[in-house]
Amino acid sequence: MYGGPATIRKILTESGDTWAIVGLSTNQRRAAYGVAEVLQRFGKRIVPVHPKAESVHGEKGYPSLEAIPFQVDVVDVFVNSDLAGPVADEAAAIDAKAVWFQLGVIDEAAYDRTRAAGLDMVMDRCPAIEIPRLG
Repeated sequence: MYGGPATIRKILTESGDTWAIVGLSTNQRRAAYGVAEVLQRFGKRIVPVHPKAESVHGEKGYPSLEAIPFQVDVVDVFVNSDLAGPVADEAAAIDAKAVWFQLGVIDEAAYDRTRAAGLDMVMDRCPAIEIPRLG
């Protein structure tokens, strides 16, 4: 398992409340849309990151992580596994505290690089499933 219960809890409760959600758009049929809504309900500030830079759930969107003009705490990744590694590298480059790869997003080399860079990381999990369990 990549990012066990202690890491999941740390990211959700201690890493900070500003979550960049890579792959989030206005498409309500995509998982990212619903997950972002759940994170907001639990007090997280979501930051949509998508090439279209659309505003979602009342939050301004940005075309890339580097374009965000404020500190991001957690980078939640909703892209295909073959695209996820570079996103994790960008998260380290912008000094995020943690990276979260969604269910089905797996890149073991990216996990190792991200952990080596000092970031916490969870892979192949969903924060919208995990955060209600913290109760």
